[in-house]
Amino acid sequence: MSVERLLWEEDAVGLAALVRTGELDPRELVEAAVRRAEAVNPEINAIAERLYEAARERAGRVDRLAPLAGVPFAIKDLGVAQKGVATHAGSRVPAFVPDFDSMLVERYLAAGLIPIATSTAPEYGIRLMTESKAFGITRNPWNTGHTSGGSSGGAAALVAAGVVPAAHASDGGGSIRVPAATTGLVGMKTSRGRIPLTPLISEGWYGAVVDHAVTRSVRDSAALLDLTHGVDDLAPYAARPPRGTFSAAAAREPGRLALAVHRGSPLGLEVSTEALAALDAAVALAREAGHTVEEIGLPMIDRAFMADFCRAVASGVAGFVRMEEARLGRPVAPMLERSTRVVARLGELLSAGEVYAALERLAAAARRLLRETARYDAVLMPIIAHPPLPVGGMDAKGADEMVETALDRLRLTRLLKYDRFLGEMMDKSLWFTHWPAIQNVTGQPSVAMPVHVTAAGLPLGIQAAGRPGDEETLFSLAGQLERLSGWTKRRAPFHVPDPGSRPAGAPATDKPKPRRKPAK
Repeated sequence: MSVERLLWEEDAVGLAALVRTGELDPRELVEAAVRRAEAVNPEINAIAERLYEAARERAGRVDRLAPLAGVPFAIKDLGVAQKGVATHAGSRVPAFVPDFDSMLVERYLAAGLIPIATSTAPEYGIRLMTESKAFGITRNPWNTGHTSGGSSGGAAALVAAGVVPAAHASDGGGSIRVPAATTGLVGMKTSRGRIPLTPLISEGWYGAVVDHAVTRSVRDSAALLDLTHGVDDLAPYAARPPRGTFSAAAAREPGRLALAVHRGSPLGLEVSTEALAALDAAVALAREAGHTVEEIGLPMIDRAFMADFCRAVASGVAGFVRMEEARLGRPVAPMLERSTRVVARLGELLSAGEVYAALERLAAAARRLLRETARYDAVLMPIIAHPPLPVGGMDAKGADEMVETALDRLRLTRLLKYDRFLGEMMDKSLWFTHWPAIQNVTGQPSVAMPVHVTAAGLPLGIQAAGRPGDEETLFSLAGQLERLSGWTKRRAPFHVPDPGSRPAGAPATDKPKPRRKPAK
C-alpha cells in the first residue's frame, strides 16, 4: 500500500506502530504529508505557515521508539508558541515570532510528532467559522462549499483531508468541538488545567480556554492526552490526576452508565431537525450499549448566562488587543477586522466591576449545573444547531452589515452595553453554536463524537460532557460509541489516494533499523 494511502487511512497510533516496527520510515511519512498538503491545500486553504524543511530535518533524527515517532502533525496558528515560527493569530496584525516553545509543543516534540505546518484560525479565535481577511476561507473536505467550523477549522480540515492524522487545537467557546462536529472527527475539550498553556500565557479568557487536539479516532485523542497532560510550575490550574491512562480508558468498555440528554437551546433559538437527529442517533447508540438515558433541562443556562459569557470574551479580546499594541508600540485597530474591532470596543466599555459581576454570575451558574448533573456520568447535548454552514454563512449581510458598519464607524458600540442590543448581537454570533460555551465556563471535559451524516452527506457530531477531571469516563463512552457506529472507517471522499504498492519486503528505502534508547 502506498505511504499516502496509509497516511489517509491510518490514525496516529497506527502510523507510529508501523514506524516502530520499521515498516515505515518517518521521512517517507513526512514527504507523503507534504505532497498531500500541497495537493489539497489549494482547495481547503488550511495552512498558515509551511514548516516543511524543519519537518524533513526532524524526521531524519527522530527517536523511532518515541510513542508517536514520525507522525506528521499540525499546530494551530493561535495561542501556542513554536520557537522561530510566526504566529499570526489569524490576523493582519504583524506576527509574533517567539524565541521559545510552549510546554505543550515541547511535549509534542518529545512524543516524536513532526509539525509540518501551522493551521489556519479566524482572527483571535473569536469566530466559529475559519474565515479571515488575513488568510481567506478554510473549507470542509467533505464539501468544499461548506465550513469546517472554527476556530480550529484549519486543524480539522487538515485531519479530515488526510494530510495529518491528528492536529493541535484549542477551545475557548467550542473551538475544538465545533470543527470536529462539522468534519467527522473526535474533539476532546479537556478539563480546565489538564494541559498547561505556559509559558506563553497562564490562562485565556478567564480560564475558559483549553488546548488539546482534533483526531481521526478516540484512541488518538486519548494517546495524545497521555503524552501532554500534567501540571507545570507556571500553570495556575491543575486538573485532578487520572486514575490510570487515558488510552486504557478509551480501550475498555465503560460498564453501564447513567447518562442524561439535554436538548434545549440556551438562546431559545431554532434547532434544526438534522441536529436533533444527530442527538437521537447518539441516544440510540447509548441505549444499544445498555446505558440509561434521562431527558433533563438546564434552566441555569439561559440567555443571561450566554450574555455574561459574551461580556467576558469581549473583555478578553480587548485585553489581547492592548497587549498587541504594547508589543508593537502602535495602535492595531486599523488592521483588525470590523467584527473584531466591535468586540474589542465593547470590552473597553465594560467596567472592571461589570466584568467581575459577570464572572461571578457565570461561576454561580456553573456551580449549580455541576451540582444538578453530578449524578450522571455524562450529559449528551448538541454542539451545532444546524448542519455545517455554507462558507460565508456567518457573515453580516444586508441590514446586519449596515448595523455592524455603523457600530464600527460611528463608534456606537456603547449601545451593546444594553441587554437588548447585546442580545441581538449574541443571536447573530451564536445562532449556529448554542451550547459549547457551557463547558468552557464550568471547566468540565466534553468530547465531540461523530455519529450522524446529514441528507446532504455532511458530518454532524454531538458532545458528551463529563464531570470535572473525568476525561476517562468520556473516553470509554466515546470509544464504545465509535465501535458501535463504525466511524473509525469513515473518511471524507476527498482526493482519495490510490492504494498503490511498494516492493514486498522493502517498505522503506534506506531504512535504518529502529534504535534503542541509550541506557542512563
